[in-house]
Amino acid sequence: MRLLLGCAAVCFAAALPAQGIDAVGDAIPKPLTAEPGDAARGRSIVVTRDQGGCTLCHAVPGEQRFGNIAPTLAGVGARLSVGQLRLRVADSTRVTPDTPMPAYYRTEGLHQVAAAYRGKPILSAQQVEDVVAWLATLKGPK
Repeated sequence: MRLLLGCAAVCFAAALPAQGIDAVGDAIPKPLTAEPGDAARGRSIVVTRDQGGCTLCHAVPGEQRFGNIAPTLAGVGARLSVGQLRLRVADSTRVTPDTPMPAYYRTEGLHQVAAAYRGKPILSAQQVEDVVAWLATLKGPK
């Protein structure tokens, strides 16, 4: 349910939450947390529909059920830097303003967000780092 609310919340504003995050070009070069991301937790977030729900739109290596309206995640770690991955997970509208991908970490400037979810990111800073850690491992097609 939270994923669907996040999808409905996508808008074209460029602001990230007021947690001191600095995007540089098409990347967030600095981690959002002091604790490094955990790739195993990240994979779980990506494939779990009530967390990241990435398989709704993306083909995900190792998964049998997935969507096909977004690029495959196979090889994404070879195509994008860790900082680029971080920005795309945190707020992909900074890179592609009309993307249907939810802003998983941004909380400002969103529309059509249920009252219970206003001001709350879909993923925590640690969850973003975990997802980025796993995506960074995807170096080739599978």
